[in-house]
Amino acid sequence: MSFFPKHHASRVGASQAIAYDSSVGITNAFSAGTYQLRLAANSACHYRIGDGAQTATTSDTFLPANVIDYVIVSPGQRISAVKAASNGLVTATAGTLWVTEMS
Repeated sequence: MSFFPKHHASRVGASQAIAYDSSVGITNAFSAGTYQLRLAANSACHYRIGDGAQTATTSDTFLPANVIDYVIVSPGQRISAVKAASNGLVTATAGTLWVTEMS
């Protein structure tokens, strides 16, 4: 069992929209009570979560277009995103990553 049980329903908190392209989009720090995020993007992207300023690269975690993913975070961390690399399998296009804090 994990240290933070994941529930089928969680309280929705603040949302941020990150516009990304080949340059990195960066968010504000997550709120004090945030331990889980809901991520959704309208084009394939890579994202990085961590303490302080983050710079996503195409080597970071991949999020396919139009998929909702839940990830565990710590309060005060930040997320950044960059469009997916075009490697013949994914079409690299600019897009938006929606980040919703869950509690």
